[in-house]
Amino acid sequence: MTQLKFIDLIESDNLQQKDKLFICSNTSWDEYEAILQQKANSSAYRISFLNGVLKIMSPSRNHEIIKDFIYLLIVAYCDAIELDYYSLGSTTLKQKDKSVGKEPDTSFCFNSLKQIPDLAVEVVFSSGSLEDLEKYQKLGVKEVWFWINERLEIYVLSDHNYQQQNSSCNLSNLDVKLLEKYISQVLTGNPRLLKKAFLQEIS
Repeated sequence: MTQLKFIDLIESDNLQQKDKLFICSNTSWDEYEAILQQKANSSAYRISFLNGVLKIMSPSRNHEIIKDFIYLLIVAYCDAIELDYYSLGSTTLKQKDKSVGKEPDTSFCFNSLKQIPDLAVEVVFSSGSLEDLEKYQKLGVKEVWFWINERLEIYVLSDHNYQQQNSSCNLSNLDVKLLEKYISQVLTGNPRLLKKAFLQEIS
């Protein structure tokens, strides 16, 4: 695998309007680590690794708009209920002994800062899939949200397996339908005004 080729291809296409996904099988852990090192100063794409399969995703503009807005709503909710939060963003999560690595779209620890986030968020816009749950399970992430097909799917880790739930285990009083209502409007609406309206509804 030519690592630089992957980097150059994605960097040159970081203004595209559709997510781009590149997959390479039979990748060693050392090659994965080398690519992580190459992209250390760039947030233009996200890399994941599982059992030798490397995936590099270059997110579209719409993908990033949705991801950032979900982040804003989580922060706004935590501020409203005075819950301490620590944003880990797209921090690389990895465990060599389990041959797994993942960079969430955004992630959070609640109440205290931890090595592994309490919540990871994934926007499944035009690339990505629920297959990422296996990576998060190996990493021990307690809760994962997927924004997919205009709705929020919540998965909570229980007995080493994810179970789909109707509410968050970390933000148990947060109305998921209310979140969906505002997230679904962000591509055509004003994020500042939408966040303001969301805050008015939860106050």
